[in-house]
Amino acid sequence: MSTTLQTGHRINLEKSAPGLKRVRIGLGWKVNAAEGHAFDLDSSVFLCKKDVDDHPVMISNAHFVYYNHTTSPDGAVVHSGDNRTGDKDGDDEIITVDLGKVDAAVMEMPIVVTIHDAEVRKQNFGSVSGAYVKVYNADTGETIAEYNLNEDYSDKTALQFGSLYRKDGEWRFQAVGAGFKLNLATFIRKLGGTV
Repeated sequence: MSTTLQTGHRINLEKSAPGLKRVRIGLGWKVNAAEGHAFDLDSSVFLCKKDVDDHPVMISNAHFVYYNHTTSPDGAVVHSGDNRTGDKDGDDEIITVDLGKVDAAVMEMPIVVTIHDAEVRKQNFGSVSGAYVKVYNADTGETIAEYNLNEDYSDKTALQFGSLYRKDGEWRFQAVGAGFKLNLATFIRKLGGTV
C-alpha cells in the first residue's frame, strides 16, 4: 500500500516494504507551454557521507550520478538517462538503487532536478507543473511512497525532490521539496564537489 507524503515527511522504506532489496525512484513533471527555448529538466543523485555538522557531502565527483554519468562507482545507483521533453506519460526519469550494494560510507542521497541552461533561457520552475517523486519496490513494481510538489517555485531553477538516507542501518526516504536559485554546477559545489 502506497503512502502519500507531504513536505518534510519521512518513511522507513524497509518497514513499509519488508524484504526490500532495490528501489526505483520515478520522477515526473509537465512543462507548460512557454515562449522561446524548450525546457530540459535533468535529475541527479548525489552519494554523500555526513560532515561533522551532519550535512551531506559528496564522497567524490564520481559519486554524482546523472544523465552523463549513469552509474555510481559501487554499481548500486543507475540513472535511466536524459528525457529532454517531459512530455511522456508516467515517470520522465528513473533512478534505480540496489540498497545492498550501496557503499557503506554513503549515508544520504539527495535527489535533485535542475533546468538545463535556466539562466540563459530565463526559465524557472514556475512553468513546470505536476512535479512528483515516487518510490517503488523495483522487484515487485509496487509503489511504496509518493510525493507531489505543489508549492510555488516560480523563482527557482533547482529543486530537491527528496532524499534517500540511512538511519540505524535502515533506508528511509524524506519528501524535501526545497527550491533553490542554483544551477547544477553550483549545486555540485554546495555538496562539496568540484566542476
